[in-house]
Amino acid sequence: MLKVNVYVTLKKEILDAQGLVIRKAIKQIGYENVNEVRFGKFIQLEIDDKNKSEEEIKKEIDYLSDKLLSNPNIENYRFEMVGK
Repeated sequence: MLKVNVYVTLKKEILDAQGLVIRKAIKQIGYENVNEVRFGKFIQLEIDDKNKSEEEIKKEIDYLSDKLLSNPNIENYRFEMVGK
């Protein structure tokens, strides 16, 4: 089994409302040195990789990330394969 970590974040030009709220809360509890917070999603997939090449798996993860796990209009994604 192969684990894949997918990270989804808002594009830089998109206002990150959750990040702003978190930054405000951080400052309210006394941590003034935090200047920016960007909020995102972490998704971990476990994949049976016995009958597929690394390139085939990368194509599948890229497709899933683009079509299902993220909104390409406002989000970026990246993934890492763990254990391959």
